[in-house]
Amino acid sequence: MTRTGLLLATALVLSYIESLIPFFFGIPGMKLGLPNLAVLLALLLDGWREALLINVLRIVLSGFLFGNLFSILFSLAGAAISFVVMMFLVKRKIFGIAGISIAGGVSHNIGQLLIAAFVVKTSGILYDAPPLMVAGSITGFFIGIVTAGVAPYLKKAMD
Repeated sequence: MTRTGLLLATALVLSYIESLIPFFFGIPGMKLGLPNLAVLLALLLDGWREALLINVLRIVLSGFLFGNLFSILFSLAGAAISFVVMMFLVKRKIFGIAGISIAGGVSHNIGQLLIAAFVVKTSGILYDAPPLMVAGSITGFFIGIVTAGVAPYLKKAMD
């Protein structure tokens, strides 16, 4: 439970840091995905229940603290899909941590695009998919590399 609390706090701090970074290349909603580091660590070290708890609490709390109701809606949509994908890949041991994180980043963007198309009632928003898939792959790769580097030390320190 201690690690879960620390990872939730880490996810909230990373959400705050991410909200300060003007990471916008002409595509609304493009972010680095820094809080996913804490979620992925929880998924790898503690299991899906703890990771899901961190994911949902982080989205709701950071939405109220640094965003709005729409940011919560979009984040929940992306997080739901990416969480299922990452959980499946962790259980199947198909990819390494970087591959799992890339799949999470790409599927998160797919979830957000689908909810955006539903909210604005146009499929035109899906034209943003290619650059978002590239961005999700790149940021997912780096989040995965950092997670792979941190996980053994966190496991050793907290077990």
